[in-house]
Amino acid sequence: MGKFVIKATKTGFTFALKAVNGEIVAVGGEVYNTLDACKNGCESVRTNAPIANLEDQTIEGFEAQTHPKFEIYKDKAGQFRFRLKARNGQIIAASEGYVKKDSCKNGIDSVRRNAPDAPVLEPVPEE
Repeated sequence: MGKFVIKATKTGFTFALKAVNGEIVAVGGEVYNTLDACKNGCESVRTNAPIANLEDQTIEGFEAQTHPKFEIYKDKAGQFRFRLKARNGQIIAASEGYVKKDSCKNGIDSVRRNAPDAPVLEPVPEE
């Protein structure tokens, strides 16, 4: 089972979804002002990932999908990335860059598998 790991930053809170092997498969789409807002972001990924459509924007003439959806796209460096958008169109999670599209799709599958049951681990206060 994966897990959501929340980190406190200088400006708020962020989260990462880690797979069973400890690898980060997605990070939150923003820096949240409060811990509760960050937890809500995790919950949004948890509920949207399993039902999200797949929109491959790297295919010419791709068919636009309704939200929630995973969007596969190429970044400026030519790598494949995905972002998960909620029902309201807001980006709630994003990936690292992948050299191969199949690896990017595997990342999406990992989010779909890991997010629904992933516990949310709160940040440990610094001493």
